[in-house]
Amino acid sequence: MIENEEILLIKSVGNKIRQKREELNLSQELLSFDANIPKNQIGRIERGEISTSISTLHKICKALKIEIKDLF
Repeated sequence: MIENEEILLIKSVGNKIRQKREELNLSQELLSFDANIPKNQIGRIERGEISTSISTLHKICKALKIEIKDLF
């Protein structure tokens, strides 16, 4: 079972991804294309519904032109 701290971290990372995507005026669809990740997965990550892998975070960060450390 995921603890409250983990849930907060997952939601925080998702919020930071959404904020950066919106700063760059990217749609979820365009981010999903650039990162080669399904659009529905981007949405679920941004909403904090799922915990994702480091490799997926790497793809997203590469598409957003940020470093993984910027999400934490």
